[in-house]
Amino acid sequence: MADTVREIERKYETAATGAAAGIDAVRLPDLTRAGRVATVAELGTRALDAVYYDTADQRLAADGITLRRRTGGPDAGWHLKLPVALPEVTGAVRDEIRAPLSDAPPRELTALVRSRTRDAPLVPLVRLRTRRTVHALEDAAGRPLAEVAVDDVRARRLDPEGAARTARWREIEVELAPGSGRGAGQKLLDEVERVLIGAGARPADAPSKLARALAETAPEIAPETAPETAREGAARPAPAADADLPHRPGRTAGDVVLRYVRAQVRAIVELDPAVRRDLPDAVHQMRVATRRLRSAFRSYAKVLDRAATDPLGVELKWLATELGAGRDQEVLADRLAGALAGVPRTLRLGPVSARLRTWSARRRAGARERLLAALDGPRYLALLENLHALLGAPPLRRPAARPAPPVVAGVVLRDYRRLAHRIEAALDTPAGPARDEALHSARKAAKRTRYAAEAASPALGRPARAFVRRTKQVQQLLGDHQDSVVARAALRELATQARRAGESGFTFGLLYGREEALAARSERELPDLWAKVSRPRHRAGLRA
Repeated sequence: MADTVREIERKYETAATGAAAGIDAVRLPDLTRAGRVATVAELGTRALDAVYYDTADQRLAADGITLRRRTGGPDAGWHLKLPVALPEVTGAVRDEIRAPLSDAPPRELTALVRSRTRDAPLVPLVRLRTRRTVHALEDAAGRPLAEVAVDDVRARRLDPEGAARTARWREIEVELAPGSGRGAGQKLLDEVERVLIGAGARPADAPSKLARALAETAPEIAPETAPETAREGAARPAPAADADLPHRPGRTAGDVVLRYVRAQVRAIVELDPAVRRDLPDAVHQMRVATRRLRSAFRSYAKVLDRAATDPLGVELKWLATELGAGRDQEVLADRLAGALAGVPRTLRLGPVSARLRTWSARRRAGARERLLAALDGPRYLALLENLHALLGAPPLRRPAARPAPPVVAGVVLRDYRRLAHRIEAALDTPAGPARDEALHSARKAAKRTRYAAEAASPALGRPARAFVRRTKQVQQLLGDHQDSVVARAALRELATQARRAGESGFTFGLLYGREEALAARSERELPDLWAKVSRPRHRAGLRA
């Protein structure tokens, strides 16, 4: 069983000897001068021995991820460290996921890096042996504030085919106690930093011990051979699908589209471990990235060759379906439960809450297991490999070499015209199931138009960003309508089940009527919103 610890720390460098750095390996400067620190208790010296694993081309290190097997100290075992983005926090923030000692990297950790490693094996790259002296910083009440570790590090590159390459250094880590990362915790880190720098330390250049070890033990490369020894798997420019593209100054359509595509592929890769850990909103965000990517392939077919992107689009649609299996049911169940909570008790006839819970549980059963099986399966791995290959050799067509503004503006306006046609068709359709379907089709067109404008924003600037906001309003209104359609279908099913069990279906009928009213309101609001959004002046800035 893996455990997770959130660590927030800052690192500092010292010279090899205490005299040169002004800091002794064991005796730190007086840290009680740092804010709330009342006492500094030395906890002793530990001998740590860690072997770091990565792919041969260092895919984990490239993303700031470390996987190690460490002995010594109170937390001996396997440690996987994943970066966490907290803009309000200064310092390295990582989730350290721990597993018991074993000979090989445990599956619960290797699964979390599979979107990075793909089919490349994990091998030992570096061994670090550290003499660590730990000090606990406490406030006047004896509560822990942080730990300060002075580390004497010896690094050795594990390369059986080459000469042993080693490095040595001393560094200081200041890690906040759990639960104190913001506010007062950040102030404490600032005050400790002031004292350490005053004693001769300086902020570390490398973000981690592994990063420094890899840099200082890297093999020397002769200048004339360096271009030929680029990291395996690194993206290289590719020939265009139609012909060799002439060089043009400035940002091209290919530059803009590939930037968007890379961002979505990056999001899928980075969200994979969060989905596996079942972190809040991770499934939704990963599905949004798959949809954005698939939409970009369809919209920008004149830039990226569809012969290469269409098969990927099929696989992305499959992945979005797998991601949505449990998520859609969860959202629907929350909507119905919230609606039921707003019904007075006198109008809740029969065991409606219990029936809703049972219905939801049955529909969600096995959804997470199915998703994890998909992420561990060969189809998903093949998709990741093919996306990586596409970025390494983009299938660019001739318009990709043209200046970006006219090309991407034309795509956005074309998608807008499709959206306009579908909305007008929906508004002309009589109320009922046919209109519901027409509005759902318009919603999908609005989403595609919005994503196309998002991709075009770096080239078109403020007009495109404003267009995204307006299109999103239409998408959200149409989304509210579609949510009501889905909710009404579920309520019909629940009412039917209740009737067959001899229970009253009154409450489900009441909720159905409320959902019907919500859908009607969306339909009434759409013409005015569309008239506002579709004003010609709102598209003028897109005509590059």
